[in-house]
Amino acid sequence: MKIKFGPAGNPDGFYAAGFKHTLQIPGYLERLGLTAYEYQCGRGVNVGEETARKLGEKAKEHGVTISLHAPYYISLSSLEPEKRENSIRYLLESARAVDWMGGERVILHSGSCGKMSRAEALELAVETLTKARRALDEAGFPHIVLCPETMGKINQLGDLSEVLTLCEIDERMLPCIDFGHLNARTLGGIQTKEDFATVLNAVEERLGSDRAGCFHSHFSKIEYTAGGEKKHLTFESDPGFGPNFEPLAQLLKERNCAPTVICESAGTQELDAQTMQRIFHNL
Repeated sequence: MKIKFGPAGNPDGFYAAGFKHTLQIPGYLERLGLTAYEYQCGRGVNVGEETARKLGEKAKEHGVTISLHAPYYISLSSLEPEKRENSIRYLLESARAVDWMGGERVILHSGSCGKMSRAEALELAVETLTKARRALDEAGFPHIVLCPETMGKINQLGDLSEVLTLCEIDERMLPCIDFGHLNARTLGGIQTKEDFATVLNAVEERLGSDRAGCFHSHFSKIEYTAGGEKKHLTFESDPGFGPNFEPLAQLLKERNCAPTVICESAGTQELDAQTMQRIFHNL
């Protein structure tokens, strides 16, 4: 496997170059030397089968691997059974859509703790995600990989340990390690090579070397406050907010890791993905 870099959604530069339709994004990314793309369904899975299959064909033609971000309003830990059942349905819809696109990874948010303890919220999330994994298998999507994401706000369910617990449900789960989110929720705690190594070590210790070598990742600089994440920035933004990619790149190279690294910068996703790719390959 090879490490892959690419954007989340369509960046500003895509439209500035005169492109208008997402079916054109794989060709645009190939021109930039990028090989990954995360289709955004944060507000709902609204893509039709015909369009999704055409996008998959274009992605294959241009050497781009597609993943899909499931709706933001998924809540595995909701106290309302109806919301948890709906979350399973949204994951099924996401799995079907990414399968049409020829992709395999669905990235998901786990929800919030609300008025529960973190342990109680995590217990509900484990139960819901277990049911979702079973539902995907029964619907004919055993090959679809669910990727719980580390979250940026402190009150959200989804610190590193919680995400790894969710991934322990099934060996087909992969963590989506959002290093910007982790840095935000630890108020700047992901800075040095040792900080990044602590994260990668935890993944390997809990999930094994195979999954640690091919995890999914989001990377961007994120402004934060006392509560964690505030807003996504660009690599050219105020350098006071991190994290920086160089220490992680060194570790990925040293450990021969091949994650998919999706850039979520604010509007410059493809440019910053190129920057990360250049840093990695120049080591």
